[in-house]
Amino acid sequence: MKISASALLFDNDGTLVSSIESVRRCWTRWAEEYGITAEEFARVELHGRLAADIVADLLPAARVPEALARIEQLEVEDVAGGVVALPGTLALLAQVPPERWAVVTSATRRLAEARLAEVGIHPKHLIAADDVTRGKPDPEPFLLAARRLGVDPARCVVFEDAPAGLAAGRAAGMTTVALATTHRVEELSADVLVGDLSAVSAQATADGVEIVTGG
Repeated sequence: MKISASALLFDNDGTLVSSIESVRRCWTRWAEEYGITAEEFARVELHGRLAADIVADLLPAARVPEALARIEQLEVEDVAGGVVALPGTLALLAQVPPERWAVVTSATRRLAEARLAEVGIHPKHLIAADDVTRGKPDPEPFLLAARRLGVDPARCVVFEDAPAGLAAGRAAGMTTVALATTHRVEELSADVLVGDLSAVSAQATADGVEIVTGG
């Protein structure tokens, strides 16, 4: 399938990079430190959501700021050796002009930049948890990215692996491409479904980017 777009918007964890083992290690340690049982933790969706929302689901409001700072510290310290680029990531980004793509992540800027730098990615545009008041599945992060890039949201293509992120992309009126890297196919609702970014190629055009997706 060929899609013409003004800009490409990429989720980070599970889309560009994999930090799943690091995430599990850090959140498990965090839960133990804060006395959260395995049963309580299992009821909360982790992937694709703001850490602030996850922490708020598990702890009283008064404890959230300190607990949020603690999980960020744990995850930043675990970046070295805990993050790898997913198949196709580096090749695809090399095909797209820096001003035509952005990373839109639920992680904090500090954590997102550390994870991306670990695999040699330094985006010109990055929308992080620090930049929004409402995280995915709210469309705010993707709409902000479109504004920063100066493009029509309807001319953006969102690449996401998580249901919350895909819902955000749809709510923003954008074309969505789901990657089956972290969730079952039946959990993903998108315009296009691929295994990972190795099934996507891109070419710069006069007014944007043309992408071709395979299976």
